Amino acid sequence: MKRIALTASQARKIILHAAGLARRAQLGKGREAVYKLIDHLGFIQIDTNYIVERAHHHAIASRIPDYQPEWLNELQADERIFEFLTYASGYMPMDDFRFSLPVKAAFLARRKPMTSAEINLMNKVLDRISRDGPLMAKDFENDRVEASSGWWDWRPSKVALERLYMDGSLMVTRNAAFHKVYDLPVNLLPGDIDVTMPAPDEFARQVIRRALRALGIAYVKDICFRARYVQGHMVKTELEKMVAEGEVLSVEIVGLKTAQLYMLAGYRNKTINLTGDAFILSPFDVLNVHRHRLRDFFNFDYQVECFVPAARRKYGYFSLPVLVGDMFVARMDAKADRKSRVLIILNLHVEPVKLTQPMIAKVTEAIQAFAVFNQCGAITVQKTNHKALGKAIKKTI
Repeated sequence: MKRIALTASQARKIILHAAGLARRAQLGKGREAVYKLIDHLGFIQIDTNYIVERAHHHAIASRIPDYQPEWLNELQADERIFEFLTYASGYMPMDDFRFSLPVKAAFLARRKPMTSAEINLMNKVLDRISRDGPLMAKDFENDRVEASSGWWDWRPSKVALERLYMDGSLMVTRNAAFHKVYDLPVNLLPGDIDVTMPAPDEFARQVIRRALRALGIAYVKDICFRARYVQGHMVKTELEKMVAEGEVLSVEIVGLKTAQLYMLAGYRNKTINLTGDAFILSPFDVLNVHRHRLRDFFNFDYQVECFVPAARRKYGYFSLPVLVGDMFVARMDAKADRKSRVLIILNLHVEPVKLTQPMIAKVTEAIQAFAVFNQCGAITVQKTNHKALGKAIKKTI
């Protein structure tokens, strides 16, 4: 298998272009650009953490400067996007709906045998939504017998709703408070949508194209990650065929020993220019989901420390990677105090890199834009290891 040799710099450019981060507004501005971004990436991950604006809004705003959060609901109401799972919950283009069907079938196949009471409850839940229209979990009676033990300890009706959602019997939208609203697919799908189950090889090829379009350059495990709930062997088989056909290229990075890497053939002779813009990214951004890629291609060792015990955190509860050009230059642990409308930077840690004055200016501008995006009119910096950057930010306050 002949491999295409790329320098590390070329690889980073391809990865950033695929992620929509080669420059600000790479895919344009306005509501239509939001759809173009979701269609390009194939998936925008949803996360409920609200320390700063939620991950799905954050990921879009990083790329579309004039983004308005209500545009997501409008696109879903217009039947152009829908919410479901790949490796996590996220928004996907409606044209990909049929490729969610193998995932739903996989959930149904792996479901443990249910009691007659559980089956009856699911039927009652489905009948009620069919009769009364879209409902939330709180609209069902509180059928818990014992007190909740914490996260994921759902009461029976919530379990029934989620089972029906996972197997495709129900779909979801979100209300203003970001709560799930369950409804029948017939009420949320366009009348002309294709709902035929794709063959296994067709599904595998869709996974490969979607993954490589969003990631640029990826390992087999990264590509298979989008099919984590479905058997991954077919993805590997079809990947080899696509390499033989020339649609996908085998790649190696000069001076870097890695497992086999792949990219779409369209990147072979593509000229990519990075503008050197600064981006403050969500921990759940498509660029950051696969931490090993950050280490291998960007020499950036990153972890979301909200999942780490407080005593072991180095940078903060929810530190956000800060990218300038093709280099991660800092991590910003911040929270939005929505009552006082202040973006509180708890810790702005600059990596061991040289920040030039133009870079400092760009990072400062990105932080100002991030504050506005979080509906904050002021910024405070509690801690930073870079005096010049700290000063530049304080001058703008």
